[in-house]
Amino acid sequence: MNDRQRLQAISGLLCLGILVALIYRITPYLQVHDVQIGDRAPGFELIVANGQGLALGDYEGKWVLVNFWATWCPPCVDEMPALSRLHDKLNDRGLVVVGVSIDEDADAYQSFLTSNGVSFPTVRDPQRDSMIRYGTVKIPESYLIDPQGIVTRKYVNWQDWDSPEINNYLASIL
Repeated sequence: MNDRQRLQAISGLLCLGILVALIYRITPYLQVHDVQIGDRAPGFELIVANGQGLALGDYEGKWVLVNFWATWCPPCVDEMPALSRLHDKLNDRGLVVVGVSIDEDADAYQSFLTSNGVSFPTVRDPQRDSMIRYGTVKIPESYLIDPQGIVTRKYVNWQDWDSPEINNYLASIL
């Protein structure tokens, strides 16, 4: 084998390696997920900045409102104060709001949480793995999950979490 053939072989193997790596990374995005009302909520376990984890399973037996959001998303930012109020008001009655941010910038995420006084548990998922499992393609999007882990409501786009309709519904199920 001459130098040119060796170089072609190495180039071919390198291209094959890159192709395999790309396929491995984009495969989750190619899978079609669309969590609907009545489906079992896909679990997730994410590590927060201080090394501790947050898993959906941590809230088994409680109602959970999972909210996918980001600091660079204006409607998401607009929802945050009302989501904090909702969590503060109904947490003692069995509702936990859990935020899953898709922010890539850890500093911007942490700064936002601190400056806006977000009171509910939130975690960052920059790879968007949990969002992909739910089939969420745009944010904000929220899923209300019952104590048995079944999705009972799906809220697409910005919501008025202070509205009487939402609050009355939540009060009636808790």
